[in-house]
Amino acid sequence: MRFHVEQVDLDDPRALALRGILDLDLDERYREADADDPPEVAAQRNAALATHPAQVVATLLAVDADGSALGHVLLRRLGEEWELKRLIVTAAARRRGVGRALTDAVVTRARDGGARRVILQSGRMQPESLALYAAAGFTPIPVYEPYIATMPDSLCFERML
Repeated sequence: MRFHVEQVDLDDPRALALRGILDLDLDERYREADADDPPEVAAQRNAALATHPAQVVATLLAVDADGSALGHVLLRRLGEEWELKRLIVTAAARRRGVGRALTDAVVTRARDGGARRVILQSGRMQPESLALYAAAGFTPIPVYEPYIATMPDSLCFERML
């Protein structure tokens, strides 16, 4: 089955639905690790993970021939940096190159915008994502803001452009 990557509005219903699925998946993966956190730490972590509309450079969807969204990713400006955020591929679309196409689209968009690198934050409970990032040429870097205080065990990466 073929698909293409298209830029959509941040509030595109398909993008919102996929981000909702991602939230549920990440909650399931990290629930036990975050269970003992006091409410103020959880609130700080949520603030660090939040993506504000003014920061979003592009919202990209991988879409099949009938318009169904197969995957989602954001590119945001985080100060002077360009950050890949909120990558998800639907279960039915995995192993079809959707994640790699979305990652490549973010890299291209950032390069076209003048970025010198793309950074991202992930975690050990996301082995599929980690494998994708390594295959796409991302290399480990130290944890960066805004994740240092609330997610010091994050796994962060960069791809030089």
